[in-house]
Amino acid sequence: MEKIKVITDSTADLPIEIVKQYDIEVIPLTVHFGNESYRDGVDITVKEFLNKMKSSDEFPTTSQINPKVFYDCYSKYIKEGYKIISIHLSSKLSGTYQSACIAKNMIESHDIVVIDSFNVTSGLGILVLKACRMKEQGFSLSEIEMQIKNFIPRVKSALAFESLENLVKGGRLSKTAGAIGNILGIKLIIEIKNGELVVKDKVRGTKKAIKTILQYIEKCGIKDGEPSIILQAENIEIRDSLKESMQERHKEFIECEVGCVVGTHSGTGACGIFFIEKH
Repeated sequence: MEKIKVITDSTADLPIEIVKQYDIEVIPLTVHFGNESYRDGVDITVKEFLNKMKSSDEFPTTSQINPKVFYDCYSKYIKEGYKIISIHLSSKLSGTYQSACIAKNMIESHDIVVIDSFNVTSGLGILVLKACRMKEQGFSLSEIEMQIKNFIPRVKSALAFESLENLVKGGRLSKTAGAIGNILGIKLIIEIKNGELVVKDKVRGTKKAIKTILQYIEKCGIKDGEPSIILQAENIEIRDSLKESMQERHKEFIECEVGCVVGTHSGTGACGIFFIEKH
């Protein structure tokens, strides 16, 4: 059986118990408040970060992982006899994937596979979790790579936001879409499609947002044997409704909180679900 190391970045937003259980190497991106910098999930907790963001006049910024960090990480595991599968947030949202590719090319090893997830947060997390489970089942590096790439277009998501202000400020959503979301309690349902955030639906109020997300799950169907992830940033109402629905369907799911980098763009009050489409 091949000795395989699964590596990802902190935007996968996986709970620490999952990271420890599967011995995942998580490389942090960085968030900045003016002159202060924090490694995502290392130097500051999500709660501390969200509180700081609420009280600060400055809008935080984020920065990608540089190639040297990846080079050092990859070199260490290659020397220890590992083969590496490194899965990262969408190249359309960050330069982190390109940094990983640069490091791989510097090392010139066929035992390193770098994958652009075309996703972020729990969409990336689902793919990382799949790679870990396949590794434990004894699949080879090439088999894991093939399955993950096959799964990428089947990762579906639907997320409701309390406010779209941060998505607009961070350049992740157009000002036009953001303006619609601020009209008379209209909530936009956002999905990640082809590596970018796009508006899926426009609804009025939380109850309608929940109904729309549940209808989308019903329409797509959830692949048996694959976990879904319910992601939230201080939105208990939607989270609890999604949990109840998943329990009624007898579907496996994991609960996650957004990390600091993703929280920069989501703000508070966001919640949604990521899952593998049935067909």
